[in-house]
Parts: sequence; C-alpha cells; structure tokens
Amino acid sequence: MDAPAAAARRPVEAVVIGASAGGVEALGELLNALPAGFSLPIVVVMHLLATTESLLVEVLRPRCRLPLKEASDKEPICSATVYVAPPGYHLLVEVDRSLALSVDPPVNYSRPSIDVLFESAAYAYRERLLGIVLTGANEDGARGLATIRAFGGLAWVQDPAAALASAMPAAAIARAGADRICNLKEMAAELAALKAE
Repeated sequence: MDAPAAAARRPVEAVVIGASAGGVEALGELLNALPAGFSLPIVVVMHLLATTESLLVEVLRPRCRLPLKEASDKEPICSATVYVAPPGYHLLVEVDRSLALSVDPPVNYSRPSIDVLFESAAYAYRERLLGIVLTGANEDGARGLATIRAFGGLAWVQDPAAALASAMPAAAIARAGADRICNLKEMAAELAALKAE
C-alpha cells in the first residue's frame, strides 16, 4: 500500500521526524516544501551536541513558512507549528498532546533520542501519527518507528541509497519496515499534501 492511499484511510493528526548526520539539509528540504496553510503539528528530534548552543531553529527558519520553535516543557502542541528538541533533552509527547522535556540517560548514545520521541508520540496519537526517519549514522529511530507501526501509525523512511548517512534509515527499514521509502523530493511533495482530519 502506498503512503497517500494509507494516509487517506488513516487520517494523520501529527508528524514526528528524526534525523542525525546530514539531517539539517534533509529537514530543510522537507520543511521548505510545506505550504503556509499546512495544518499538522510537526515534532523534530535532530541529534545535537548538548555542550553547544543549538542554532537549528535559526538555520531552518528561513526555509519554513510555518511557526518554528524550540520545544518547551509542558507546552501544548498546536497545529501548524514545527517543534524542535533542544540539545541535551529528550523530547516526549504526553497523552494530553503536550510536550515534555527529560534529562533521563541517553538512548542509543543520544539525548535527544528519536526512539523516545517516537514511542511517546505513538502512545499519544496511535494510528493517527506519521513517523519519518531521515539520514543518520546510528540505529536511533528504528525501535520507535516499529512502535508507531504497532499502534497503526504510518512510517516513511528516506531511501538509504539517497541519504547522506544510510545507517539510520537502513536500520529503521530492517526493524520496522515502512509504508513508504523514497527520496527527499518525493517525500516532501507527499508530506506537503497531507491535511489534518
């Protein structure tokens, strides 16, 4: 089943995205494709060094027509907004559709961890969640994407052959499978076409 057909049968209420090595450019391409009227919330974990100030929001903002911000603890998730995990904190989605920050130990050597975001969002949104794994050099996101699929959500993965770092998307496909495996241009067009139900 291709992703647009699956999305039509399983309405999407939120999107979670995980990226690591090469992720700034990949995220920029996806966000740049979204129209100003895109209505879904997007929550992003990008692996960052906790010891450095994050400039991710500043780097991505010129390429995004939607409000884009660093996530805050206990912040309600709003539609048509892009939230980025701050460095040094896990970012979770609570069942009441708010965000939470945690300094629990790293997962897959990472804090923020993609698995932590994906698994918490799967419990909150269940079959109405789309998880996207982009380029990266470890296995973070594979377990979380499997959880999303177990709850009936959709899983899209960047084609490992087209990713700057293939390990993370390849691990996600091996562990979770995917509803859609495609390059960034195709993924960006399909993401832009999604609408809140």
